[in-house]
Amino acid sequence: MERIREWVSVRASVFLTFAVALLSIVVGLLHISGFSVQGPLSPFIPEFVRRTVGFTGTITGFAMLGSGFALRRGYRVGWHSTAVLLPLTAIQGLLQVSVFSLPLVALSLVSVPALVINRGRFDRDFTPSPTQLAAGASLAAAISYGTVGSYALRDEFGGVDTIVDAFYFTVVTASTVGYGDVTPDTGIAKLFVLSALVMNVAAFAVALGVLLTPAIEAQLSKALGKMTEKQFDLLDGHVLVLGYGDLTEPILEELAERDGVEYAVVTTDETAARRLDERSIPVLTADPSDVEPLHRAHIEDARAVVVATDDDARDALAILTARQLNPDVRIVAAATQRENIDKLRRAGADQVISPTTLGGHILIDCAFGENGDSIGGIVDDAFDSGTE
Repeated sequence: MERIREWVSVRASVFLTFAVALLSIVVGLLHISGFSVQGPLSPFIPEFVRRTVGFTGTITGFAMLGSGFALRRGYRVGWHSTAVLLPLTAIQGLLQVSVFSLPLVALSLVSVPALVINRGRFDRDFTPSPTQLAAGASLAAAISYGTVGSYALRDEFGGVDTIVDAFYFTVVTASTVGYGDVTPDTGIAKLFVLSALVMNVAAFAVALGVLLTPAIEAQLSKALGKMTEKQFDLLDGHVLVLGYGDLTEPILEELAERDGVEYAVVTTDETAARRLDERSIPVLTADPSDVEPLHRAHIEDARAVVVATDDDARDALAILTARQLNPDVRIVAAATQRENIDKLRRAGADQVISPTTLGGHILIDCAFGENGDSIGGIVDDAFDSGTE
């Protein structure tokens, strides 16, 4: 069951989406170039349709890449766009009627069940920031200005006859490529081109800055020892360690030795967070008793929560928050003081141990030469002390 769950998990949906996107791009480029091996449906599909669908298939592939990145971040809009694009890639693969397009059709159809099963997992709302909205609006306005203006002045241009020609000229001008196949013939046209060039270059610069900002923020977060979006967006079935104390390193070492177990740490200790990040351990510098950090660390998808700081009061708050956000998750806590064991249990921990009490029992047992079975019994007793 665990293997089946893994194959239909969020990772499977994201992986299949990226695979379909890349395959759609490759197959589309092959058909645009005319390099293809004709399939059984070739006699029924005209050549121009096949080449046109190859072009649109390439565009669909790039759109699918965008949907894949949205899925990685858990956005609902990514799920909806992928649900629309997957049937589209399958249809385009059929119309391309090539042997190369058959794997694209098959992979698109296989991806649908995994996407449907994980529909509820992609529940994040995408709300563009004011900067992103302004950048998008300015880019659309600049391109519209250049396209409409050059089409309106088409009699004063050499090479602009249709709205498509005007759009092509605007994009080429805005990107500063300037092939020279379209040229302004009058002074008014030249002044218009200068104004369109300034507006479009400025709009593209703003849009590029908005796109680069998240990458810059990610690098700053890494330098400050903060968990990046790339690390925790796909956490699923992981162990969440809340707080950083004397027991944290042994806990992380034990988790690292268990193959296939993912884990992340939420702590307010910035120094410890930087050290953990240098070791590529997902870490979020925040208060583990706050709701927002635990949501970011996907506590709703965690298989277990370990609370082990040096402050029982903070542990109790972290346990209360974790239990509120995920009533079904297993929570294990370490009590610094024995008298707080029952308090941590009442806060919502499934099991509470006292490491100092456990260590004292083991030391005395070893001093009297007791064997390993006795030590194992003491460990069981120590766990039982935290349960009813």
